[in-house]
Amino acid sequence: MVYLKKLWLQDFRNYSAEEITFEKGTNVIFGQNGQGKTNLLEAIYYMGSAVSFRGAPTEALIQQGLDTAIIRAEIQHEERDLLVEAEISTQRQNSIVINKQKIRPIRNLVGLIPMTIFGPDDLTLVKEGPSNRRIYIDDLLIRTHPNHLKKRTDLESVLKQRNAFLKQQKGYVSNQNLQTLSVWSEQFAALSEQWGALRQEALIEIQDLAQEAYEKLVGGTEKLEISYNPRWLQEGLLSLLKEAEKDEVRRGTTLVGPHRDDIEIFLEGMPARTHASQGEQRTIALSLRVAGHHLLHKVHKTKPLLLLDDVFSELDNDRTERLLHLLVADQTFITTAMQPQVIKENMYREIKAGKVLC
Repeated sequence: MVYLKKLWLQDFRNYSAEEITFEKGTNVIFGQNGQGKTNLLEAIYYMGSAVSFRGAPTEALIQQGLDTAIIRAEIQHEERDLLVEAEISTQRQNSIVINKQKIRPIRNLVGLIPMTIFGPDDLTLVKEGPSNRRIYIDDLLIRTHPNHLKKRTDLESVLKQRNAFLKQQKGYVSNQNLQTLSVWSEQFAALSEQWGALRQEALIEIQDLAQEAYEKLVGGTEKLEISYNPRWLQEGLLSLLKEAEKDEVRRGTTLVGPHRDDIEIFLEGMPARTHASQGEQRTIALSLRVAGHHLLHKVHKTKPLLLLDDVFSELDNDRTERLLHLLVADQTFITTAMQPQVIKENMYREIKAGKVLC
């Protein structure tokens, strides 16, 4: 069981100083737009990830004019009581301390406080470009095992250095520099093939979980398919990098690899991005998030905290109820401006201008 008992916020977003107690089960956070509901979920999510789920930079998390924000939480994970303290600062390195022990490297935070976040922007998973789908699977991989974060960081570092080297050539590469480029290509290919294989393995599991979730959400049997099988992973990245070498030197960037892949989604054999209705796209996106939630549950052997940020605004009561039945959690946080009648909450809190009113 993962259970957030109490949360303290100091100078985080629009919260100057606030202390909030939560219950097991369903916690509904109610309030008009712009009052701080999503900020509250962002603070909770930060405890288990050391990042904003909105991709916000450090300075955006701190009240304007200040240089430090503090998040503190009492969390029960299985039989263990955790005091989690996060300092977010523009003056020094951000840090997270659990029971007075600094978490270093930060990847060791993975699995200590598993969480799943659903947000109103999840439609972009299906509707928009491939980067959103890459982020989806890569984020899941990082949250399943601490070593995956190191692998991802190493891959990004080598890609950045290879791109910098290509850019320095200014359209022409000497024979001597070709040897240096070959070294970068070998390193990039080795790391890429490891990461591509991890993506494939995870997506095989996600496929079955997402199909099951979609059927239960719509009450039908439409076939949902997730395809990830890039050419470079079949043929070997090194040979394809050699093929693309002249173009890469001319353009000053790496043109082949996991950073350019797409994860294709099909509904009844047709591309969901172009052929599914917006309602179907939203349901597919929810199915992918449900699948990720269940994958984390399987990996960490405990139900992740569940954060639902305004996900019911475009769902009817029937689909809302089905979604809630699909999501197995010991503690759920739901933000909403208009409380859906089908939600049976254990605790109800109203937020106004960064203050808890009840």
